[in-house]
Amino acid sequence: QVQLVESGGGLVQAGDSLRLSCAASGRAFSSYAMGWSRQAPGKEREFVAAISRSGGSTVYADSVKGRFTISRDNAKNTVYLQMNSLKPEDTAVYSCASATWAATNVRAYDHWGPGTQVTVSS
Repeated sequence: QVQLVESGGGLVQAGDSLRLSCAASGRAFSSYAMGWSRQAPGKEREFVAAISRSGGSTVYADSVKGRFTISRDNAKNTVYLQMNSLKPEDTAVYSCASATWAATNVRAYDHWGPGTQVTVSS
């Protein structure tokens, strides 16, 4: 019932920052926990961050903890991923999806879309 479109990716240098957005259509955005994952060429999909339906609880992968921040604005039907101190290993396609709870397993989410490309050069 909720459709999602990711945006905000780009080409940056190591140490730079990016802010990704995931815009939702539909009536029940606030009823879902939201997550971000990433996938590099030839690699499995990797959990990045998740946030509860109210925004009161967040969880992060160890690889991004302290650098990335997930947030949401239910009035705007949008979830964000603020990425600071980017590293070349962060290069991937970043996607968002909804779930019943803020899980750390990518298989707990309903659907991962095409996402937005983030490329970090050294």
